[in-house]
Amino acid sequence: MVVDCPPVNALRVADWFSLADQVGDLGRNPDVRVVILRAEGRGFNAGVDIKEMQETDGFGALIGANRGCFAAFASVYDCAVPVVAAVHGFCLGGGIGLVGNSDVIIASEDAFFGLPEVDRGALGAATHLSRLVPQHKMRAMVYTSTTVTARELHSYGTVWKVTPREELLGAARDLAGAIAAKSPAVIRAAKESLNGIDPWDVKRSYRFEQGFTFELNLSGVADEHRDAFVAKRDTDTSR
Repeated sequence: MVVDCPPVNALRVADWFSLADQVGDLGRNPDVRVVILRAEGRGFNAGVDIKEMQETDGFGALIGANRGCFAAFASVYDCAVPVVAAVHGFCLGGGIGLVGNSDVIIASEDAFFGLPEVDRGALGAATHLSRLVPQHKMRAMVYTSTTVTARELHSYGTVWKVTPREELLGAARDLAGAIAAKSPAVIRAAKESLNGIDPWDVKRSYRFEQGFTFELNLSGVADEHRDAFVAKRDTDTSR
């Protein structure tokens, strides 16, 4: 499953729902034994397309993005077969939701991970970040919008392997091949059983986070932050 939405893989509402549908379809295909989720371009994922929100009247795009992200993250978690995330470059915002709900993460040496949500007047995916880093590290990252490297995540055991950029896909395919070589019936049962004993209720906790994003939007705070982000991005791009 390849994400390719230039220039930075910031996904529009329709893209999130499309990703959810495609991952779900792969899991329901009896011939599929494992899914590799990867991206083309400069980085793995830059989250939601904030410009789409600011160009859309009302709250339609905001609600769509929230529901689309929820569906995409859930599709990775609920996929009937293991999902291997192959991450390069930046993995931000919604990208954290995707990799945090995946089964195994392989990352290139240049990969870094973070939640810049507070700088955009939003909240969300701390649920998934807390699956990648310790609790107090997660809190500091949320409050400061700082990022963490693939190497550091590897030291926590949450990234399976760190490779040179050019070896990332090969490493992901090697791992996927090792999983695919097992009994598909047993692997599918293993995925379902591991979800069943998961200490995180990822859907309920993420939905709880989203409620505060809606509050920030209703108060007008989020809109101010997004306007400032879009204005800065447009200025930087024009240089």
